[in-house]
Amino acid sequence: MSFTDDSGRVANADRSTLFLDFDSFFASAEQHFNADLRGKPVGVVPLDVPGTGCIAVSREAKARGVPSSISIVDARAIVPEMIFVVARPDVYVRLHHRILASIETCLPISSVRSIDELSCQLVASESREAVALAKRIKARLREDFSEALTCSIGLAQTELLAKIAAEMQKPDGLVTLDRAQLPDALEAIPLRDIPGVSAGIERRLSGANVTNFAKLWKLDAKHCRALWGSIEGERFWNALHGYPYERPETKKRMFGHSRMLPLDWRTPDRVEDCARQLLLSAARRLRRAEVRATKMTMSARGGGYRSQTRRKSDDKRWSQEIVFHAVSDDRTLLRELSCLTQRYRACAGFVPRSISIMLHGIDDGSVGQQDLFHNSTTETEVRRERSERLSATLDQLRTEHGPKAATFGIHESLPGGYLGAKIAFGRIPDEADFSEMRTVDGETHFCTV
Repeated sequence: MSFTDDSGRVANADRSTLFLDFDSFFASAEQHFNADLRGKPVGVVPLDVPGTGCIAVSREAKARGVPSSISIVDARAIVPEMIFVVARPDVYVRLHHRILASIETCLPISSVRSIDELSCQLVASESREAVALAKRIKARLREDFSEALTCSIGLAQTELLAKIAAEMQKPDGLVTLDRAQLPDALEAIPLRDIPGVSAGIERRLSGANVTNFAKLWKLDAKHCRALWGSIEGERFWNALHGYPYERPETKKRMFGHSRMLPLDWRTPDRVEDCARQLLLSAARRLRRAEVRATKMTMSARGGGYRSQTRRKSDDKRWSQEIVFHAVSDDRTLLRELSCLTQRYRACAGFVPRSISIMLHGIDDGSVGQQDLFHNSTTETEVRRERSERLSATLDQLRTEHGPKAATFGIHESLPGGYLGAKIAFGRIPDEADFSEMRTVDGETHFCTV
């Protein structure tokens, strides 16, 4: 592997990848907007309630031994003066889009992988100047924003290797990883630290006596395909060995949301209210995509504690699916949800810590179009069309007059807000997903517990 004091040129490559990973993005964003937080250990929590845990910690906190996923109590035991702020997803999303615009003044962005990760495909001439381009991006970010927002950049022949390289020198790193340096450059990397090796894949590899990177490297492409159980294994092999490939474009096949429940929101009535709100948010996204769903899944998780570590364990799970004709309107979806919530009340048998609603079995319109050539419109279809027009009208009212201008029934907002607009891996909420008033960038929300 090469660091920034080398040329950074990717040898014998017509194309390569620049992978950019922001360092402690949520915490760094808070430090960017509030200069008083810079240089201090900061933790970002999802809710301003007792017992909450961090979703991100600043590099200063990490340097003192505070991991990202840790409770406030445990973090204070390590760093008593640690500062905690409540997450503001709408602020992070707006910042994300400004960052993308800034980066694109230096280099076209090929793929946005998450709110804090992106990749740029470099042609041959750009590959020869890859390090210079990476340094230019870093300089532009400092100029357009602040020194609080740093990123680590990896350069390699494939996105997988570039992503690994970006993790090798954090924070604010710049590493080139060439095919010729493999496998030696990665001999110490744990298998689970390699993107694409999940816990399940690691178990399969272990069953085949593949327990370290050297053994993984020696597998051939067909063996990887067999171990992964799909073409993804062969794609993984190509990417790991530095051979670029084109991944087929995928369509979104599900729309859903999940929510960790505060203690006073774990009663059956409030679980049902939360499920309704999650569903309505997912339904709005469904309509914006101009598709319908034919299936809905409601899931709940809860449980006790692990006896030794005392960490919470979601060892109790409940999940039910219901199937229906392709719909996207609120009224019909709420009726289907009521069937699931009745089953939940009757069968779950535990107090949940989290619930989720998923709309899937996506119909992009082709099935509905085929119906036009069958019989005349039925009474059911007329009702569906009326309900869809009503939902579309409510959506338009929200767009023109604010997200709370029209709601389908009365509901109590959950603590922490941002219902249906949480930032998840691989998903960045749209502006229309946010149902609360716009948060001011510079108004830090300090945790009070």
